[in-house]
Amino acid sequence: MSDDVTSAPWWQDAVIYQLYIQSFADGNADGIGDIAGLRSRVGYLAGLGIDAIWITPWYRSPLRDAGYDVADYRAIHPRYGSVDEGRELIDACHAAGIRVILDLVPNHTSSDHQWFVEALGARPGSPERSRYHFRAGRDDGQSPPNDWLSVFGGPAWTQVTDAHGHPGEWYLHLFDSSQPDLNWDSDDVRSEFEDVLRFWFDLGVDGFRIDVATALVKAPGLPDLGYPDGAFLADLTRADHPHRDRDEVHEIYRSWRKLADSYDPPRMFAAEAWLDDPDRLSRYVRPDELHTTLNLYYLKSAWTADSMRRAIDASIAATSGVGAPTTWGLSNHDVERVVTRYGRADTSRRPGVSGPELGPVDERLGRRRARAAALLTLALPGSVYLYQGDELGLADAHVPEQARQDPIWIRSEGRRWGRDGARVPLPWTPDGSSHGFGDDGAWLPQPPGWGAHAVSAQEGDDASFLELYRTALHLRRTHPALGGTSEFQWRDAPRDDVLVFTREPGFACVVNFGSTPAPIPLDGRVLVSSDSGDTAGDVPPHGAVWLELHPAGRA
Repeated sequence: MSDDVTSAPWWQDAVIYQLYIQSFADGNADGIGDIAGLRSRVGYLAGLGIDAIWITPWYRSPLRDAGYDVADYRAIHPRYGSVDEGRELIDACHAAGIRVILDLVPNHTSSDHQWFVEALGARPGSPERSRYHFRAGRDDGQSPPNDWLSVFGGPAWTQVTDAHGHPGEWYLHLFDSSQPDLNWDSDDVRSEFEDVLRFWFDLGVDGFRIDVATALVKAPGLPDLGYPDGAFLADLTRADHPHRDRDEVHEIYRSWRKLADSYDPPRMFAAEAWLDDPDRLSRYVRPDELHTTLNLYYLKSAWTADSMRRAIDASIAATSGVGAPTTWGLSNHDVERVVTRYGRADTSRRPGVSGPELGPVDERLGRRRARAAALLTLALPGSVYLYQGDELGLADAHVPEQARQDPIWIRSEGRRWGRDGARVPLPWTPDGSSHGFGDDGAWLPQPPGWGAHAVSAQEGDDASFLELYRTALHLRRTHPALGGTSEFQWRDAPRDDVLVFTREPGFACVVNFGSTPAPIPLDGRVLVSSDSGDTAGDVPPHGAVWLELHPAGRA
């Protein structure tokens, strides 16, 4: 792993592999992924060609929301391992040339966190309660303090009882009731998280992905939001939103940046920021704030030439305006897998949880489009986030009702399917009780036929998803035009449903969003195609090719 100070920071063009730890690899035969399993697969990750891993929360937690309910930010949950094992994993990854990014959850803690336990036992107005948002209710305490709704369904407030067992104050939770929101006006909260950052940086962690990065600061007085249709997501773009994208949040990130820059080499931050406005998004990556944001605008764009081009142009313009690299990603643990989403007739929906109301899925079509999308994404300037299993062409798995664990499913009383389908443990071998994930089953059931997508079933098969990703990632590392932020230029396309762009020196990407072959409009040699068949001078339907341009085709 190079630390050449004369080169660009590693995160500007890195391929970062999101690792959903409990579904990656099981090392102790309990059916749940862990650090031991992860460490046993470091060679696979290095061979894939990624630059860093982002590990979803491994902290001590009651796991009511897959670890995004943290009870102790300085401890690792025993089912995953120990802090010492975490340190050994970081060392092993570094030895393999892989950086390590952890997930930080600063908007809320678990209700099992010592601070919240102390708050419940304290009086109204106490310092212990001031670390969270406790308020008296309306209508003589019978109704929540305001109209805010939980992302997971229902009110964003839960009432507690007082010392005499009578109904008392309410506390805020934008997510599950087991995830009380922290009050970032509290000096205790701010100093605590700076200390947590130092703890992990000192252990060798290279950076953090910041969960719900836009939501930390709430408007004074916690005013009503006024939902026009009762939907939580309907008003995220309104001006002066009371709990999203508040201007005051940037002060927090400026202080974190100073802390990260005090290390040698400097550590990095990536923000999860669900913002539709690329200009508002770019504020998080100004030179004295965070380094990158996850590009959710690109992720949720429809699979059409027009939609993807608009997302690419807007994203590059917004980040380049503040001197930050753009990031790209096709899926993550909170949304439908790309194969499922692109297999639907309507790909313009906001990605989210799977459900029958979204319509049937043509997985064969979804996989063709997902292969093309992989080449498009990996050819763009900036860094890329790859969600585990996308390199295997996995679709969302159907999880039986009795096995679902997502709080979205539970709080909605089965009206919303939740995200379990994108979190089913990976298949490593075609056979076995858990297809090589572990020795004794898997915490979420793997569906019939899961083994057909296994790593060992795809290795060496040039037509497989895995080998397509390995080839593309190798070329991304070795071709002088890829990676980095080299010049990006749109070129004339033969049809409206085709995108063509070049990067210097001598590289082109052509993506055909249509259902019929499209002629390759530039003179060059095909480096890789999303279709394993002979291109014969065409880009296949729902396909993409990378070209090494001949000299005449470069200008």
